[in-house]
Amino acid sequence: MTVPEPGMTRLRRAAEAAEEATGLRAEIIRGVLMMPPTPRGKHAKVVNVVERQLLPILPKDLDAFQLASVALPHDPNDYATPDLLVCDAAFGDSDDWLAEPGSVVLAVEVVSRGSATKDTRDMVGWYAEANVPAYLVIDPRQGRWTLHTVPKEGTYQGTLHGVYGEHVRLDLEELRTELATDGLPRYAPERNPGKS
Repeated sequence: MTVPEPGMTRLRRAAEAAEEATGLRAEIIRGVLMMPPTPRGKHAKVVNVVERQLLPILPKDLDAFQLASVALPHDPNDYATPDLLVCDAAFGDSDDWLAEPGSVVLAVEVVSRGSATKDTRDMVGWYAEANVPAYLVIDPRQGRWTLHTVPKEGTYQGTLHGVYGEHVRLDLEELRTELATDGLPRYAPERNPGKS
């Protein structure tokens, strides 16, 4: 059983208990407990493809982590868990599950069918407020991606849209590279249960 940290809210204790009981990841976004759906195969493959491209080129002081969480700098009880997080490599040597907000360079989220609005709209402001230098959203429903950069006062100043086949150019102080998107899987079209 998890020992509560000093200053931990009742909601944070509930989130940790839910994770422990179900094995699902929990997030607290702007005071609301959320439990995103379990990723499907194509969702997981997108994360793996991006991670495999990043790992060989990351500077020694950075590393990539799947399903690690980051808190808002001014509220450690409000935290998000992106699909992939690039942050200070020392995080991998800690027993913590919550990365220091100032150590995160890139958050990558792959849109799930059930949380599309959360991933593509709601979280943009959250990551900007957390001062994460880049937030990459990959959407297998449409075969598109969006890169948000330059957070300032809770808003990203730069937004670049692209489609599968176009490279995502990361031009961050800590990380400069291009990520290939050709070959990323797309979700099958949704079936409409009301039509045959």
